[in-house]
Amino acid sequence: MSGTAQTRAAPRVQTVSRGNVTLALYAWGRPRRGQAPILLIHGYPDNAHVWTATAEALAANHAVYAYDVRGAGRSTRPTATADYRFSELMADLNAVIDTISPDQPVHLVGHDWGSIQGWEAVCTPELAVRIASYTSISGPSLDHAGDWMRRRLGTPARWSQLVRQFGHSWYVMLFQLPAVAPAVWRLALGRRWTGILSNLEGIEAEPNPTQTEDGRYGVALYRANFPPKLARPQPRPTGVPVQLIVPTQDPFMVNEIWDDLPMWVPNLTRREIDAGHWLPLSDPAYLADCIDTFVLCQSDTAAPTPARRRRRTREKTA
Repeated sequence: MSGTAQTRAAPRVQTVSRGNVTLALYAWGRPRRGQAPILLIHGYPDNAHVWTATAEALAANHAVYAYDVRGAGRSTRPTATADYRFSELMADLNAVIDTISPDQPVHLVGHDWGSIQGWEAVCTPELAVRIASYTSISGPSLDHAGDWMRRRLGTPARWSQLVRQFGHSWYVMLFQLPAVAPAVWRLALGRRWTGILSNLEGIEAEPNPTQTEDGRYGVALYRANFPPKLARPQPRPTGVPVQLIVPTQDPFMVNEIWDDLPMWVPNLTRREIDAGHWLPLSDPAYLADCIDTFVLCQSDTAAPTPARRRRRTREKTA
């Protein structure tokens, strides 16, 4: 994590089993009567550890959960690419919600690939009814992204946006090669990852003991889902209230990729912040405040407090 290391109480740990996969589930705070919990989904090449500081900040007011997605952390690591398709990921998410909140919807938060999964969930009617609100950070719906690219292809004046996005996401093509990316993680990236984060975004992250394996196996997320979604994007609207947090210095996303989102999300709040991709590591307190504010705004009885009215000078709300 960024900043000075602090002694922390370990989260409570349990497991969720579905089929031949066991997911590691972490909990902070305590369930509160009548209050929906917050569920955090991490991205690639992370595991639930990336949420620790954010979860601890949220736990003062909420029951908070995060889980290691299949292929990451302490969860099962399937070897077949097909085992990482959205159908499996959504069934995992549904099983986690069954465990933490069987009788009421959850407030979902996703970062990077966790955000991509979150979009798939809120745009799937059977899962959307289990989600009270959604906060998305640095990860689009693959259907929305595919539609965005098609619209730019048909509009020469906006080709520059498409070219810049391809320049930001060159690694997606690399990840389609079945042997290259796992080998790179095994031979170099795994042991160098904390240094890469430091050089890329100035983050002093704690070493992740499963980093190499998280990177090797998580590549299957790209191979299982990107080609079919981007080649044949489908209309994917959602009625779930969505908070979109846009780090404007994200090296992997152009800011314009979110411009068509109001077509699909009528209840949308967009926040822009001068930050890089790994916001859960670079500014967990800010992120927790955004999530807390948005979650409480979904309740008619939520009264604003000075902390919830706070706006930082580097944030722009749209």
